[in-house]
Amino acid sequence: MIHVKKQDWQLKKPLDAILFDCDGTLSSIEGIDELAVSAGPEKAQAVQALTADAMGKTGINPEVYQKRLELVAPARAEVEQLGETYFRHCTPDSKAVISLFQQLGKPVYVLSAGLFEAVSWFANQLNIPPQHVFAVRIQFDEQGAYRDFDKTSPLIHNQGKRIIVEQLKKRHSRLLYLGDGLNDLAVRDLVTRFVGYGGSYYRQNIADQCEFYIKTPSLLPLLPLVLTAEEYDGLSVAERKLYDTGLVMLEA
Repeated sequence: MIHVKKQDWQLKKPLDAILFDCDGTLSSIEGIDELAVSAGPEKAQAVQALTADAMGKTGINPEVYQKRLELVAPARAEVEQLGETYFRHCTPDSKAVISLFQQLGKPVYVLSAGLFEAVSWFANQLNIPPQHVFAVRIQFDEQGAYRDFDKTSPLIHNQGKRIIVEQLKKRHSRLLYLGDGLNDLAVRDLVTRFVGYGGSYYRQNIADQCEFYIKTPSLLPLLPLVLTAEEYDGLSVAERKLYDTGLVMLEA
């Protein structure tokens, strides 16, 4: 939601790249919670509680990350299936919004504490290449059973996304980031524009810390928060309709 006139918040200079969180943002699910369902109701409830605390209260950390994976112990086949589950629960209008950004020459990246194999498969369905996906690698044994995860990944730490964004800023100086959790807020001061997303999981404590916070499930409100007036003037009639719909949602 925004509370100022459009000319006051519309960007004057184009953004160079767009960064998305995955779980609860590009997809409405939390991947590890989905994987936990097959582990039984008791373990699923424990994992869901850990996820909720990590996303809304404490932030992610290596201990929580390891505990959740040990409870779930997902097999290779389950992780591969998760990518399809992400896509089935894709946030409305994600593909159209991402396609428009890419047409305007704005590379799109995904930064996620989720599992790389699943996140990258999902991102590929949105035409985001695997080299633009940052997530946590997981290891399996020869039978495809869970063995371990990459404990050196910065993304298992609450400040890990800062490290990735700092790297990306060397390529793209003006960035927008969209995310729904505490580990996303960690990058707020590094990007040109930070936008909170509450269309899947509304978190008041996150909303309170965001100048811009999207409450509708659709990602169309992101268009007016990204595009300059000049970029809007270059859109087709159909693309302007998407933008204008997003603007109505944003100002509601």
